[in-house]
Amino acid sequence: MRLVLIGIQGSGKSTQGNLLSKQLNLPYLSTGHIFRQLAKEKTKLGQYIKVIINSGLLVPDDKTIEIVNDYIKRPEYRNGYILDGFPRTVYQAKRFINNVDKVIYLDVPDKEAIYRLVYRNNEGRDDETVTAIKKRIEQFKEFTLPVLDYYQKQNKLLRIDGTQSIEAVNQQILKHLGKHLVKNKVKDWRMKTKKIIAIVGLPGAGKTDAANFFKNKGLPVISFGKIINDYISRNNLPHTRDVHKKVRTELREKYGMAAMAILNEEKIRNLFKESMIVVIDGLRSWEEYLYLREKFSDVKLYILAIYADKELRQKRLAQRKERNNLYGEKRDLDELIGINMAPTVAYADLLVKNNFSIEDFHDKLEEVYRAIYYTD
Repeated sequence: MRLVLIGIQGSGKSTQGNLLSKQLNLPYLSTGHIFRQLAKEKTKLGQYIKVIINSGLLVPDDKTIEIVNDYIKRPEYRNGYILDGFPRTVYQAKRFINNVDKVIYLDVPDKEAIYRLVYRNNEGRDDETVTAIKKRIEQFKEFTLPVLDYYQKQNKLLRIDGTQSIEAVNQQILKHLGKHLVKNKVKDWRMKTKKIIAIVGLPGAGKTDAANFFKNKGLPVISFGKIINDYISRNNLPHTRDVHKKVRTELREKYGMAAMAILNEEKIRNLFKESMIVVIDGLRSWEEYLYLREKFSDVKLYILAIYADKELRQKRLAQRKERNNLYGEKRDLDELIGINMAPTVAYADLLVKNNFSIEDFHDKLEEVYRAIYYTD
């Protein structure tokens, strides 16, 4: 396992790095320590590094890459490592010779980090004046925050709230790595409880995007609306509001308001034979929720509500290639009142606002995924 710890000075990287090193049996390598050791040497490189450190500047990319890549080639790092303080720029990340498995970002506010550094025993370091600390924080924001985006796009980034206690931060990191502590011994995480993530929301809120996000995580997804869409397409009927309402009404007259849950029950049971989590795209009526809760009493059921502003939802729906006429106030009210969706939205366990970029939406869904996955 190859891990990278990223965070502003004072975020707790060295503390967590040393803890994880013992727990995961991986060598811990701090680039800050490497540079400070070099700065003590009476060599041209050592004097060069010392001047840079004392001035609060960053060691140039090419020199940093050369030093780190040289260390990583050593035998003790062949089977993995925990790397602290590198890469600090996107340039460094792209030219790092080793593929990184996970990047752990310890998120701590500036004021908290400065407080920790000013009031701790700094072991005689002369580079920890408040001015120098603030300068490094500014450099972090300018050069290193883009590194987080770089690894986020590769689905390798773990964001951890670094303001928690040392133990809580450590437990969060281990959980996100698929590990947990049992009597001070690290063991692989095993989910014990089966779970359903039921996505609810008005048309255009982003339910399909959310379902696709979970699908890309390897979770099976069932679309409750697919039965209606398939029936209409199979019978060459037009996808209009009236036709959708007619088909939906007929199914509910036959099976009741829990129709979609009833018709998909067997599929859900089959999927649970292969997965501990099943995602439902488009839970609507409260009766569907009650039916699932009764029939899957041993399963933890989460309602995830997706929200977007009305104007934005309608704009998205109008831009659809198919069924781009199925939107408006009447449809919203039909969903909320006619189908009895309102209670499921109001009773949601989790709410995600989807008003901004797809990246922002996925970041929020990532937090939801982790919260559900690692809770038993």
